[in-house]
Amino acid sequence: MSAQRASLAEAVGRLAELPGVPDAIESARAACTSLRWHQALRRRLLEAAAESRVRGAHASAELEGAPYPLEEVRAHVVGARPWSTPTDPLESVVRGCVQATAESDHISALVPRAPLQALARLHVAAVGSTPISQDVVGRPRERDERCREFTELGPAPAPSAARSRLLGVADVLLSTRELPAVVVAAIVHAEVVTARPFERGNGIVARAFERALLRTAGVDPTGVAVIEAGHGAQGTAGYLGALSAYQRGDAAGVGLWLRHCAGAIESGAAQGQALADAIVAGRLPESKM
Repeated sequence: MSAQRASLAEAVGRLAELPGVPDAIESARAACTSLRWHQALRRRLLEAAAESRVRGAHASAELEGAPYPLEEVRAHVVGARPWSTPTDPLESVVRGCVQATAESDHISALVPRAPLQALARLHVAAVGSTPISQDVVGRPRERDERCREFTELGPAPAPSAARSRLLGVADVLLSTRELPAVVVAAIVHAEVVTARPFERGNGIVARAFERALLRTAGVDPTGVAVIEAGHGAQGTAGYLGALSAYQRGDAAGVGLWLRHCAGAIESGAAQGQALADAIVAGRLPESKM
C-alpha cells in the first residue's frame, strides 16, 4: 500500500472510533447477523432479496422527493405495469431508483477492485432512461457542467473538485478493506452526495452503491436489509440534516452521519426481518413497513 493510501486508511480508522460510532456499528452488524439466519431465507432468499430491492427503490425514490405507491413500484419491477412513454418526471425518478437498485445486485465484483466503474454503471442505470443528454451519462461532470441536486447542502462543488473527491472515494475503497465496512460505506455515500460528481442521480447512485458495498463486504450478505428505508426512517429532513452535519467536516458532524448510517442499517435489517416474517406467513405486506 502506498504511503498516501496508508495515511487515508489510518484517517478512516480514526473516524470509526468517534464517540458512539463503535457501539452503533456493533448494533448494525448484530441486526444484520440476526436477519441472515432467519428461517425464511433458507429456502426463499431470492424472493426476499427481490422484495427488498423493490422496497429499497421505493424508499430511495421517496428520499428523492418522488413518492410513489409501493404496489405500483412492485408492478413495474415484475413487468405487470409498463413505464410511461415518454416517461413523466415522477416516473423518471422512480424508474431510475428501480434500475439502480437492481444494478446494485450485479456490480459485486467491481466494488472492491474497480469502484469507479461500479459507480459509472450505477449512474447509467439511474439516469440512462431519463431525458438527459447521453453525453453526461456514466461519467463525472466536466468544465461548466452543473448539478442542481441537494441544494439544501449549498452549491455543488466545481467539476474539478467533484472529480477529485470521486477519486478520493476510489482510494478509500481500495485502501480500507480491513476497516469497518459500515464506516467506509457511510463515507462513500456522503462523499457522492455532497461532492455531486454527476449532473443528476447522485443520491440514487450513492444509496445503490451503499447497498452493494454492504452486501459485498459481508455486512448484509443476504441483500434483504432495506437500508434505503432506514435512511428515510426520520424523514427526508433527518437524512439531509445528517448529510449537512457530515459536510461541516468536524468530528461531531461526521460522527453524527456515521451513527445515522449505522442506524439506517439496523433499521433496514429490522424491515428485512419483517419482510421475512411475512414470507413465512405466506403473505407480503401491502404497504410500506
